[in-house]
Amino acid sequence: MNPHTDILDLPALRQLELAADAAGLALMQRAADSIATWVSKHYPPASRILAAVGPGNNGGDALFAACRLRRAGYAVEVLLPAPGNAAVQAALAEWQALGGSVRPTLPASSRAQSPELLLDGLFGVGLSRPLQDDWRELVAALDRLPCRKLAIDVPSGLDAYSGQPQGAALHADVTLSLLCPKPGLYTAAGPDHCGEVLIDELGCPATLYPPAAGTLALPDAAPLRRRRDSHKGSHGVLSIIGGAAGMTGAALLAGRAALAMGAGKIFVHPLDRALTLDPLCPELMLRPWQHNLRIPEQHQLVVGPGLGLSDQAHAALARALQHPGALLLDADGLNLLAADHALQQLLLQRSGATILTPHPTEAARLLDSDTASVQADRVGAVRELSQRFGCVVLLKGCGTLLARYGQPYRLLQRGSPSLAVAGQGDVLAGAIAALLAQGLAPLDAAHLAADVHASAGEHYSTQAGGPIGLTSHTLLPLMTQELNRRVSNSGVPPF
Repeated sequence: MNPHTDILDLPALRQLELAADAAGLALMQRAADSIATWVSKHYPPASRILAAVGPGNNGGDALFAACRLRRAGYAVEVLLPAPGNAAVQAALAEWQALGGSVRPTLPASSRAQSPELLLDGLFGVGLSRPLQDDWRELVAALDRLPCRKLAIDVPSGLDAYSGQPQGAALHADVTLSLLCPKPGLYTAAGPDHCGEVLIDELGCPATLYPPAAGTLALPDAAPLRRRRDSHKGSHGVLSIIGGAAGMTGAALLAGRAALAMGAGKIFVHPLDRALTLDPLCPELMLRPWQHNLRIPEQHQLVVGPGLGLSDQAHAALARALQHPGALLLDADGLNLLAADHALQQLLLQRSGATILTPHPTEAARLLDSDTASVQADRVGAVRELSQRFGCVVLLKGCGTLLARYGQPYRLLQRGSPSLAVAGQGDVLAGAIAALLAQGLAPLDAAHLAADVHASAGEHYSTQAGGPIGLTSHTLLPLMTQELNRRVSNSGVPPF
């Protein structure tokens, strides 16, 4: 168990808290120390601090931290809107013994001096329902304060496991997540509310941690290191089926991405028979799809980029599902699958590895659900898809998620709105297949490719001064550079 990367579900987190309490670790006092230490590193004594104290343990963390900061010479004010639990009452007694007072509401006057820092301790991981009107208004008022905001464990109002605001949620500059990361900090709306995320395991021994439900840890790129004695056949072969009339660019983008990520040979089989050459990337071998097309077993197969929903596309997918090797389904490959029970049965009968790469709406179709429901529980959706179809699933979106049934799910920390442009899904599909072709396991290939893709988007934003203007084709050199950097830094010799 690595507390900085491994994710516990809520029952396991509660189990850990009980185990720590039984071991006499005093987690709330350690949390208060952690908060006070962060403040002392970033603000000098006498700085004005407002501690917003909620009724649960999150409020106890904030109030005990307020006590430490008052002793250290900070000008701390405490907002206590409602009576708290036993932990809050114990902290309140200590606060009052220090001569501190509390206020039940924010000052109404706009001329009141604003704090330099807000300690947000209203609601933590236990929040499971929308905030009532008074609390929602208070969160909104705190959000409007013109100061930096430190969220304790999770920004108040944000569901720590879905990443969805519960009526309203604070926008923090920094979130100090205690004991382990929470998935809602990284997925859906979470990153827009959390700011910088820091993890403090509070000195809790790894032996006390229950098994993880998920992880932020990345696969190693070391298996991609190359021997000098190699040739194009050493790095795999893949075939791409898609590119119907008017959508040939999607299949070409997938092929170009596969080359950029190191695949040895790439065949593109467009449904549009007029496409016979990619003038910008003549290394791609274009052989138009036909019903009797035979894809060798050793080829990694991608079906979906620009595929369309025609009878011909349906026939191509049905044949591809009988391919004995690895298969990645994307875009219209997923839409056809969702609409046809017979295709789903073919998928379930496959012996080769399968990867599905839906965006939320495609995931909803596969689950006979709707996009809002998928986004409301992205972790649950990706796990259900993996179980239902018996394959690796990558759920796109802010905080990309990956799952293979029976294993901890994986969650990407990286991402950039620069990637919100046409063609990026095609690029990702080709990138995953390229890593499959070079020998990575399906889950590792999907995970590493997605993280390289996301990192390249971040690099673009840095270089361009913002996320606007990226095209899918221009991302490819950045992906190559990022992958080479990771392989070079892996530190593992190739023999």
